Amino acid sequence: MQNIYIVGAHSRARTLGVYLKKLYTDIRIEAYLYDNDELNPDNIEGIPVIHFDESMLLRTDYTVYLGTRGIYHPALTEKLQRMGMKKIVPVTPQLDLELRNHFLSLYYAETGRNFDKLDTLSKAVVIYVVRSVFDKPLQQSYSLSAFRQEIQVGAALTEERICELADNTGENISERNRQFCELTALYWIWKNARQDIVGLEHYRRHFLFQDDWYQKMRDHNVDVILPTPLYVTPNIAQNYKDRHIVSDWEFMMDYLRRIYPKDYKKAVSFFATNLYSPCNMFVMKKDILDDLCMWLFPILFICAEHGGEREDAYQNRYPGFLAERLMTFFFEKNRDKYKIVYADKGFLG
Repeated sequence: MQNIYIVGAHSRARTLGVYLKKLYTDIRIEAYLYDNDELNPDNIEGIPVIHFDESMLLRTDYTVYLGTRGIYHPALTEKLQRMGMKKIVPVTPQLDLELRNHFLSLYYAETGRNFDKLDTLSKAVVIYVVRSVFDKPLQQSYSLSAFRQEIQVGAALTEERICELADNTGENISERNRQFCELTALYWIWKNARQDIVGLEHYRRHFLFQDDWYQKMRDHNVDVILPTPLYVTPNIAQNYKDRHIVSDWEFMMDYLRRIYPKDYKKAVSFFATNLYSPCNMFVMKKDILDDLCMWLFPILFICAEHGGEREDAYQNRYPGFLAERLMTFFFEKNRDKYKIVYADKGFLG
């Protein structure tokens, strides 16, 4: 839980409180603070409104957001610093705009509507780059291209924030990240993203795209971009069994046999071959991703319910390992329906 103070008790501060509680579900507003002689309410939705001066003891480990007009920020900052406050966030017009747009995107998404703005109509594609608090520092500098946006996964499991966007907002499975890994970002994209084309990469693994890749995708009516396939031996099924827990694979296949008998026959044949696209990376049209996820996640959820938690942290990620094979199979069985191309991926050290 992240405890905060908000300085201000009028419209700006109240709106800021709404934004923060919506965007960051782990935030708790301790109090609204003011230091002038204006008439203020006793509380705002049950949160106390308190007059403060330098004799007051505030929790110095709390973050203070300045939800007042900007002309008051310098004096408030100096005063709060004298009181020992170390984390002071002035809500500038730029920050207010970022919070407002993020809030509205989620607000409209929850009502099933798109939040279309003139300046974002051309941004019909976003590749979400998965980040985690457990990521090791990169040894080489890297700047995100305009069409990429970082998303923190497993945000429900930590108070630390490393990205503006987190997978615990909107409809999500963030708390299952220890097992589902980057798939908590995939689930978030499925339920919350509204772009025409969406993608998923990792903070170390990125597609090696040329500058005109998006134009080529449009010009050639490409539906899906997947990582260049990996060749494994002796085949996909046995390779999984050799590297992971056999019973997870066998349960998944038995579930396909019982629930999707037509898919099962195709799956047996496909998993006896040698090529699959690793890492759960992709770029695809959003409506295709919706179809994929509606098929994929029920399978993964039932497999996770059957397999439960594993003590071995690596083997506990079996839903993600199964998803790599299942996702490749989904596009194999739909290869006549979608135009699929492949792209190389790079690794950042």
